[in-house]
Amino acid sequence: MICPSNLSSYERTLGIRNTSTPMKSNRYEVPGAPILSSISSGTERDEHLSAIAEAPEMDILEQSLHDMSIVEEDLDEDAFNDHMNSVIDWAEEGPKFHSDPEDSSDEEYLPPISLRMGGALKGAQVIDNLPTIGIDETVHDLCAPEVLSNEPLSLEPILPGPQKVLREDDIVGVRAALLYENSLRQLVSFLTLPVDTCTGVLRNGVVCNSVAPFPTVINIKGTAMSVEWICPNGHCLWRWNSQPMLNFGMQAGDFLLSTNILLSGNNYAKVALLLKFMNIRMVNPTTHYTIQDTYCVDAIKEYWEEKRLEVISRLQGKDVVLLGDGRNDSPGHCAQYCSYTTMELDSKEIVYVTSIDKRQTNWNSNAMEKEGFIQTLEKLTKEIKVVEFCTDAHVQIGALLNPDKGKYKELGIHYSLDIWHGAKNLSKTIAAAGKLKGQSILLHWLKDVVNHFWWCCKTADTFQQFLALWIGVLHHVCNQHTWATGSCQHDHLEDTHGKQWIERDSQSHKALVSIVLNKRWQKNVHKFLRFRSTSHLESFQNHILMYASKHLAFTPQGYQSRVLLAALDYNFHCKRPTYRTAEGQQVLRKKYNKNARRYSLYALKCGKSYDYIPELQARIVKGRVGSGVGMPRKRTLRPDDPRQLGVVPPIPPPPMSELIRTHVSRGLGSAFDAATNIQED
Repeated sequence: MICPSNLSSYERTLGIRNTSTPMKSNRYEVPGAPILSSISSGTERDEHLSAIAEAPEMDILEQSLHDMSIVEEDLDEDAFNDHMNSVIDWAEEGPKFHSDPEDSSDEEYLPPISLRMGGALKGAQVIDNLPTIGIDETVHDLCAPEVLSNEPLSLEPILPGPQKVLREDDIVGVRAALLYENSLRQLVSFLTLPVDTCTGVLRNGVVCNSVAPFPTVINIKGTAMSVEWICPNGHCLWRWNSQPMLNFGMQAGDFLLSTNILLSGNNYAKVALLLKFMNIRMVNPTTHYTIQDTYCVDAIKEYWEEKRLEVISRLQGKDVVLLGDGRNDSPGHCAQYCSYTTMELDSKEIVYVTSIDKRQTNWNSNAMEKEGFIQTLEKLTKEIKVVEFCTDAHVQIGALLNPDKGKYKELGIHYSLDIWHGAKNLSKTIAAAGKLKGQSILLHWLKDVVNHFWWCCKTADTFQQFLALWIGVLHHVCNQHTWATGSCQHDHLEDTHGKQWIERDSQSHKALVSIVLNKRWQKNVHKFLRFRSTSHLESFQNHILMYASKHLAFTPQGYQSRVLLAALDYNFHCKRPTYRTAEGQQVLRKKYNKNARRYSLYALKCGKSYDYIPELQARIVKGRVGSGVGMPRKRTLRPDDPRQLGVVPPIPPPPMSELIRTHVSRGLGSAFDAATNIQED
């Protein structure tokens, strides 16, 4: 093929006059045969054009078929390569040419044409059916490769684009590692870009055509590194990134880092400080929290609700005993959030978790646990049959479940108190009495009295049975094991472990009698007789610290998500087996209890698997990929966000100037005023 710009040179080589402008004749299109027009000069050309113009359609068809019947052996190689037998293929579309030989418009317009050697010969159409030989084959005299596709072969190498995350499987579970710049630079120095010249366009419209090798530039964006091959004129030939890309230009590694900080219970400040020490860049805080609020919060809530409903479905048709307890995000009476958790007694699985903001209780932190209990009870009584509810000694909750005048007396729910909290309160009362003058002997008997209370609650079914067993401790401490209404249930004591007996009617004995027979305390004893314990729930409340520390502040949605993650973690691993050796024996560990001042044994459990985390990650990534929109630049409050109720302080803040004027510095008032440039009115 010859481009139009080189037509004049080829015409001069072939001996064709520039003034000869071929006319576009009235020709017929014959299927399977190319349309040809001769460029030979003189009378032969004119006669040929006249014959074609005057020939009927059928004559042309017969002539074409006759030309195609010529076999290859009849061709003369010298005659075929003679430039006098060449023809030009004209494009079928374009401006029509004038027949005036003096017209020189061909110098301004050059139609797209193709010069074909031997085209005027009768066997030229046979040549058209031969395979095409490429440029490299004509130079090196190589055999033509077999073309398996109808697609035209491209001589330029195709550079791959950045890896895209089109679905969650493209990134979740894919192995990752740290990348150091020196190691990457070493690798890049041995790479050769499969591009010989730069195809970029300069400002003047000319192709750059800068030749290899091209220098490389390593850039860092977020936690990723990218390598760019740039020509001397500034064109970027290829860019390689160490992380796949999500839609709208989000790096997948940055996205998963912000996601997994939340899923693992970490916080941004500590992780950012860790990466800073390792000289690794980190996404900014705004991007980090926007990713969590936009994609993580809803996915965690939906996933928790699905797993919770699975637990609820297993409790359908059963008499369910629930354990409930609240946890504030900070000690004291200034807590911001309270999470109220409910656990099923037999399976020890968490069935419901709700988080209360103190703005929902009119900025009253003491009422948050009560509000959490109300939301929990109203939710669960619609799903399962609750016959008993056990909590710690919370006065407000006890009033709600009072069988005579409580708010939920129609539900017929039995209210129980945690035996551990009852024993703890009893021990605190005895310890306070033992610290008084002349009553220190009570401290030696504290453990025995508490153990006796524990045994009485476990043994008795009614309050009368409990009272009959309970008053026996007043005789036992005086070394009297049989009395008019009963006797001790223990065997003969041969060793008292060096304990001194309490003298009857002494000051210490009277103090113990006032504690054991306290009417107000005995009024709630029947709530301990079912011997319920919330120890597993207390363990979960301590487990929340892994996800939501009391030393850090969180947004309402962030705090709720972290509590739900702790609940998912607990439910998935609460039934994991104990670790056993190859011989099948349990591995025991000893632990010191500073309150009891003694060691205790516990069985070592198998490690956590966190099998639910990949599914949660997949849901979060799917929410990003399938959203169809990018990440919002500004976060908006959700309709159920407690911050819609107002700011945490009950009064609006005063102007900054007023705060500075009323600021009382510790001996640095003048220096503080000078530093802030405050001028008095």
